[in-house]
Formats: sequence, structure tokens, C-alpha cells
Amino acid sequence: VQLVESGGGSVEAGGSLRLSCATSGFTYSSYTVGWFRQAPGKEREGVAAITMDGLTPYTDSVKGRFTISKDSDENTLYLQMNELKPEDTATYYCAASADRLAALWGWREPSRYPYWGQGTQVTVSS
Repeated sequence: VQLVESGGGSVEAGGSLRLSCATSGFTYSSYTVGWFRQAPGKEREGVAAITMDGLTPYTDSVKGRFTISKDSDENTLYLQMNELKPEDTATYYCAASADRLAALWGWREPSRYPYWGQGTQVTVSS
């Protein structure tokens, strides 16, 4: 299983970015895939996921602003981020898990994801 993120960058508050995660080695129907972020000095947090059952949970702070999606034919996971805020500044990671519990209440728990990309930096200036 491999995951490679791209699309990070620096934007002003209110701007948009789309992150991409090229995946290989698994099928989306059998894995939960998610986006996480980690700001300096903070714990890694779950941002959004697409569970193996097709559900799309989001953390409260990004609801209505971020959209997670996937292109199964292209084996790519996306995170469209609109109305960006300075507090969205972080390194963003995509991750994958075949753990059934990650598809349920555990989607936001980094420990349930054994496969990770290298991360891409997102910086939002005020």
C-alpha cells in the first residue's frame, strides 16, 4: 500500500486548495481512507474520511468548508478545502486502513491507520 500527497501550498485566508493523494495497493471498497492534519505542537487529528461503507464523516471545524472525495478509477483521494482559515495551517496526511473499526467510530483515530503518506504542508496567512 502506498499513498502520495500533493497540492499543498500557501494561501491567504478565505482562499482554496485541493489536496490529492495518489494511492496504490488496495481497493477503496475494502479500506477506509482519510485525511489527517498535524500543526506544530499539536496532536494529529482526523479531518475527514471515506469509510469502506461509503460514509463521509468530517470533524466539526471543517464541516461546510472541506469536501472529501475519491476517484476509484484513478486511485486518487481528494480534499477540497474552501474558506481556509489560519487555524487550518498544518501538515496534511492521507491514510488508509482495512480496520473495520476505522469505518465506524474510529475513523478519526490515527492509530487505526497503518498506511500513511509523507504529508503536504498547507499554510494559511491572515
